[in-house]
Amino acid sequence: MKISEASAICGLKIDTIRYYDSAGLIPKLERGSDGQRRFSSENVEWLTLLFWLRETGMPMERMREFAKLYAEGGPTIAERKAILLEHADVIERRRHSLDRCETVLKRKIEIYDALEQT
Repeated sequence: MKISEASAICGLKIDTIRYYDSAGLIPKLERGSDGQRRFSSENVEWLTLLFWLRETGMPMERMREFAKLYAEGGPTIAERKAILLEHADVIERRRHSLDRCETVLKRKIEIYDALEQT
């Protein structure tokens, strides 16, 4: 499929996909005889994963490391899993922090609501 179709499915902008390709983040990406990128369903699944890793704050350098391991194949499964587990822990800590922030904000809004009623 073409880059526009891949973009529509995975949620990444076309420019971002091109950047990820030039940065070496898309293993096994083929090109047609016209030089255009040709995306397989595996490529689109990979791009979707990259979208969510970036959306959840994974640094680009960590994504590069993850992509490199993915390109190396089966022997790196444990390392890739460890990266994802570590990232899941980061997300969980962020979630707890955001929950605490939300509690503080709700309390402050309640105070302002009470002040406005007086």
